[in-house]
Amino acid sequence: MASKLSPLLLRSAVRTASRAPRTHIRTFTAASPRRSDTLAVHRNTPDNNPDIPFKFNAQNEALMAEILKRYPPQYKKAAVMPLLDLGQRQHGFTSISVMNEVARLLEMPPARVYEVASFYTMYNRTPVGKFHVQACTTTPCQLGGCGSDSIVKAIKEELGIKQGETTKDGLFTFIEVECLGACVNAPMIQINDDYYEDLTPETTKKLLAGLRESATTGNTANVPKPGPLSGRQTCENSAGQTNLTSEPWGIETTRADL
Repeated sequence: MASKLSPLLLRSAVRTASRAPRTHIRTFTAASPRRSDTLAVHRNTPDNNPDIPFKFNAQNEALMAEILKRYPPQYKKAAVMPLLDLGQRQHGFTSISVMNEVARLLEMPPARVYEVASFYTMYNRTPVGKFHVQACTTTPCQLGGCGSDSIVKAIKEELGIKQGETTKDGLFTFIEVECLGACVNAPMIQINDDYYEDLTPETTKKLLAGLRESATTGNTANVPKPGPLSGRQTCENSAGQTNLTSEPWGIETTRADL
């Protein structure tokens, strides 16, 4: 009888042990942690809290009225992204006060506006410098020209800051970003709304120095025009035109060797 009960008792004991609570142990890692809660969590600071008033100025109110005309009145909440961008351009960054004002104007729950602003990285949730330097370090920029690593190094040397930091004078904020869509003119950086392409360490430092001079003295003579800094106009081949150099073939055109 005992021999017949032994397998049953053994199975019951194993099942009970498997259901017992286990101690959860976090895995050990030597990598430095990357805090990302700022992307989804708001924490009040002296320069970003709900008690700081924000209202659109008269010029932006006119722009906002034009934006709202694009949407039926019952769907005006679809304007949340352009209004957040408009608020950021006026205030300098997308503060909690900007988000609350957009929510009020569009008659949306504030949480819905927070969801949009915390999802898209185009909205700067914390203050940035006058010149927001965004260096692309995706594969085409890593491989194109002199490579983005040398551009990042040049930026850090010229500004004296690392990625994610702002200069003490508040002029420059530097971050790394993913592909900005100008791969054929790599390496490149975006500063505010402008693209600067075909960069070298020398032209990068000269560009940043020119921007600093323009902000401190008002002299813009040393700030290059946005676009390629290599001399080409857009993204044409540096060796000149290499295709479409003859009359396109028609239905009656055949190869000469046939």
